Parts: sequence; C-alpha cells; structure tokens
Amino acid sequence: MVCGTLMSCFNCLFTRGESSPSGTVETEEGFSGVLNVRTYAYKELKHATDDFSEHNKIGEGGFGSVYKGRLKDGTIVAIKVLAAESRQGVREFLTEINVISDIEHENLVKLYGCCVEGHHRILVYNYLENNSLAQTLLDGGRSGLQFDWRTRSNIGIGVARGLAFLHEEVQPHILHRDIKASNILLDRNLNPKISDFGLAKLLPPNMTHVSTRVAGTIGYLAPEYAIRGQLTRKADIYSFGVLLLEIVSGRCNTNTRLPIEEQYLLERTWSLHERNELVLLVDTSLNGEFDAEEACRFLKIGLLCTQDSPKLRPSMSTVMRYLTGEKSIELKITKPGLISDLMDLKVRSQKKAKKSNTTISTMNTASALNSSSASSANNTTYGSLTFTDIHDRSV
Repeated sequence: MVCGTLMSCFNCLFTRGESSPSGTVETEEGFSGVLNVRTYAYKELKHATDDFSEHNKIGEGGFGSVYKGRLKDGTIVAIKVLAAESRQGVREFLTEINVISDIEHENLVKLYGCCVEGHHRILVYNYLENNSLAQTLLDGGRSGLQFDWRTRSNIGIGVARGLAFLHEEVQPHILHRDIKASNILLDRNLNPKISDFGLAKLLPPNMTHVSTRVAGTIGYLAPEYAIRGQLTRKADIYSFGVLLLEIVSGRCNTNTRLPIEEQYLLERTWSLHERNELVLLVDTSLNGEFDAEEACRFLKIGLLCTQDSPKLRPSMSTVMRYLTGEKSIELKITKPGLISDLMDLKVRSQKKAKKSNTTISTMNTASALNSSSASSANNTTYGSLTFTDIHDRSV
C-alpha cells in the first residue's frame, strides 16, 4: 500500500509536479530511488506566506519554522521550512516525505507536496485550524477552546486509530517514534491528526524490532527503548499511553512546579490506581461533567500501555477495542516504566563515567524535563520542530 520505493536510507530523487519551475530540480548528492510527490516552486510558497512573514508564522523550533499560507488556487496550507544549516534536519525531511507521501488516513496529516530548490527544503501540509493538543488542551485554557469529555474521548480514539493504521495496516509497518501532545494537531472540529514523521522508522516484514540510536522526547520515551535502543511498536504504544493520561487529566506529563509527589503524571496515576482513586486525576475543568467509569477506563488503558514490560502492553488494535468498550479490561495492570527510573539510570551512568575517567553519552534528563514543562505547550509542529526533542542521541 505504501512504499515499494521506500528504502531504509531514506534517499530520494524528486520528480517534478505541475507546480515545479522549468528545468531540473536540484538534488542532494547521494539521493537515489524515485518518489512521486508534487513539487512547488519556492517563489510560489514565498508569495503564499507574504515572504514568510512573522504574522504568518504558526510554529518554530530547532529544525525550522511553520507558516500559514494561501496557494494560488486559494487553498490554505501549513508550510514547514527546514533550517538551511541543519544537516540532520535534511535527513528528517527526507524521512518524512518517504513515510507519508503515499499514505492517507483521516487521523494523519496530509502531505500536499514539497519544495526542493537550491538549499531550500520545504514541506506543504493541509492546514489545521486548532493547532496542537499541547497548545490547546494542555495550555491552561489560554486557547479558549472547550474540551468536554466526549471531545477528549474522540481525540484519544482518533489518535489510537491513526497509530493502529501505521502499526498494522500499512506495509511495511511504520513506527512513529515521537507520539506526543505537540504532534497531535486538531482540525476545525477538533478531530486529531498525527503529525511529524521526521523520526519514523519502517518495520520490515518478519522483523520484531529495529535497532537504532535513541530519539524522541523525555516523558514519552519508553524506558526499554531509551536503554537498549531496540525500537518496536511497543515504544509507540508507551508514548500513546502517556498521551492518553494527558488527555484525561488535562495536564502535561511533567510539571516541576507541582509538589514532588505530583510532578510526574505517570507516577501519580499509578499511585492513584493502587489506592483505587483514579477518578481524582480527571481534569477538574470538566466540573464533574464526565462519565466517571469511562474516564477511569481510559486511565487504566494508559497504564496498560505504559507497563514496564513491553510484552505486556497491548497492540494498538486491542487498545482501540478497549477504548470503544468493545473489549473489557480483564488483565492485571503491572507497574509502569517510570521516568524516575530513567533519572536513576542517568545518575548511575554519570558515576560510572567519573570512576572510569571516560565520557559517556547520556540524556540530560532533568534539563529536558524542565524545558518540556516550560515550553512544550508553545510550539505547533507539522514536523520535528520542538526544542524538547532528543534527536539521535545515544544513551
């Protein structure tokens, strides 16, 4: 269905679409293979955004900026401009195009095309009116949008449906690697769309995992992936579990301004689960207007998805049945893989480094957590554009 032309190196040769300027599109050295995707002239995208003006900017981060634009035919689009100096960003740019150019789903962002002229690397997506979950639901109500329980339920189910499509229907299967609130965009009706495929990996047939350098965002990162670098669907499922807890509670997974026992959402959820008090975690802004049984079921599903043992986490198709009530939760929920365990790992690694007088590459967990809680709600991402990401860092 997707990608007979997809190669693990994510190299490509872009073919010209009807919006391309005359002549041959310049390509990077080492590009190979063929990818059919519409290409836009840089001049057209420059005009569409009023010369990439600040008032049209809707997102900014470590790999570039995103602008709202109007094409010649009147179509409103989101235009992601890759920072020219970012070589790592170019690789993510190629990955993103390769992964999503041939797939379409109601819960995935739609790629219209790209621009590859000289040093310019630009992606053109459908424009989504209501930004991301990070900017709306998790931004303390500053967006003015109202998320009643039914809306939250639909968002959780929609994200699960999109992720199940990537994991189980597309061939080869796709591992997203960066499911988080800032990568879930919302259309005018608050329907969710998964975005940012810059870190995605393909899972070839008959393979259980992909060994890769660790990339993702602290707070959503599955512990076994962070420690061993073995990527499976279960890493995405862990990230989804954390996201589901955020949707129900209306808060970020990490908030260092709270009392120590409440700073980490997953740990807080587990504590309340053990006391049979999960209902206390439901967002108070709902003013009690929610289905308590359904909300607690969603929280339990989040815990099922984040269990420390990857083998115990359900598949996304099973998660879908849990969320819709087609299947009841009869399994015992075991302790989740907690962010504090990753912090302990960092401390032990630092001690080992001092003792052996060698340098070990570790995640600066505390810094990433503080950065995440302070800024994650202020970025719109149609690609890998937030500062809190840990891109291709070995653990």
